[in-house]
Amino acid sequence: MTNLAKMIDHTKLKADTTKEDIITLTGEAKTHGFWSVCINPTWIPLAKVELAGSDVKICTVIGFPLGANSSKVKAFETEQAITDGADEVDMVINVGALKGAQYDVVLEDIKAVVQAANGRALVKVIIETALLTKEEIVKVCELAVEAGADFVKTSTGFSTAGATVENVKLMKDTVGEKALVKASGGVRTTADAEAMVAAGASRIGASDGIKIIGAGDDTTPVSDY
Repeated sequence: MTNLAKMIDHTKLKADTTKEDIITLTGEAKTHGFWSVCINPTWIPLAKVELAGSDVKICTVIGFPLGANSSKVKAFETEQAITDGADEVDMVINVGALKGAQYDVVLEDIKAVVQAANGRALVKVIIETALLTKEEIVKVCELAVEAGADFVKTSTGFSTAGATVENVKLMKDTVGEKALVKASGGVRTTADAEAMVAAGASRIGASDGIKIIGAGDDTTPVSDY
């Protein structure tokens, strides 16, 4: 049986997240055995303290949520995040460059983050599937593999839609064994998560992790992150 908890990046990325929210999030991650907490970079030092002595990883976001920062800024943000204690970084691609077929720009942007991480942290590439055609999804997955990324990830959770089974399968079919797939955005139930895993996801990004693993009975709808 799949251990869903160990596939979940327990996520809180909203702008109004507080110190108390992060303390709660990290506590939940330890209690339920989630793979990581996924948080904005400003909270990494606090999370490192709160997670000391546990096996819960720290995941953060780069160029989030629009991906329109310069590559130099994304590289610097990556370096600082790792220095602060991040184990994984989820970077947003330059969506406009991809839509404009500036594939060299997209490739170098991803490479800048991969090189800044330099093997010290896993790199996940958020491609924002809701804004892409099927052909663009395939192309950017190929670019992510070429750049040396560890994962391709469906969504920020802040765009027009989140993960779909169809897109997760397309992404996995494209990257094959060369990279892993993270499904995020709109994954709220056990059934949602299991469907994403069946389609090829190795990681789930969700704010509803407790409900997904069946440890809570809260059925109140929430936003993705």
